[in-house]
Amino acid sequence: MLSQVLLEMQQQLVEAKKAVAVAIADEKKLQKQYTAETDKAKEWERKAMLAVRAGDDNLARQALSRKQEHESIAAQFQQQWLAQKAAVEKLKDALRLLNNKIEEAKRKKNILIARKKRAEAQQQIANTMQGLGDTSAFDTFDRMAERIQLMEAEAEAGAELAGELSGDTLESKFLQLEQGGGASEDDALSELKAKMGMLEAPKGESAKQLGAGLKDDKAGDGGGSGSTAPAASIGSLTAEDLKELEDLDLSEIDTKEAKKA
Repeated sequence: MLSQVLLEMQQQLVEAKKAVAVAIADEKKLQKQYTAETDKAKEWERKAMLAVRAGDDNLARQALSRKQEHESIAAQFQQQWLAQKAAVEKLKDALRLLNNKIEEAKRKKNILIARKKRAEAQQQIANTMQGLGDTSAFDTFDRMAERIQLMEAEAEAGAELAGELSGDTLESKFLQLEQGGGASEDDALSELKAKMGMLEAPKGESAKQLGAGLKDDKAGDGGGSGSTAPAASIGSLTAEDLKELEDLDLSEIDTKEAKKA
């Protein structure tokens, strides 16, 4: 429908252009006629001047009369030419206005087409959403999921039953025992704290052990015969124990030994 309206407007524009072209041609024609009559009037004036120079006043009067006739006709053509020129200017303005309206209509047509397409898309989405309001399709998916879960459970039960009937239950029990024989949750927690540096041996017990070692060293120095005992005690310590002893505060241990003495 919009295309048909634009087509009619284009046809009107073509007809308007033709009318303006005719009006411009008439204006140019009137201008030429005015110019021609003006030139004729000048020519008869020149002839009258020539007759005056020749001393023929009668001939000069006839030439001046013809000049006046052409001037009168030229004045009429000038009046018509000026009126036609003004009309042509108005027609040109109307033609430009019509052309602008047609261009505006073209732009509006594109906007209206875009709005129509957007409205149709929104309507289609609304219809789709309205169709999705029916939960029958989703119920079908839920029923299918339940069936699949039931089939999976039946398959697992069949595999378990097949393993028991095959007489290989002893090996499966040992396998479960090996899998369940790992570290407990408390052991895993202790291992995590040790990795984070949060699990340390109490300093009091380490200090007591170090104090006992120092006493043994003193006793060995006094008796002479027990000099090999400290070496044996140190040799029995692991690398981790030696590291822990190096980290202890020896000044605290000396204080405790002085109090005991």
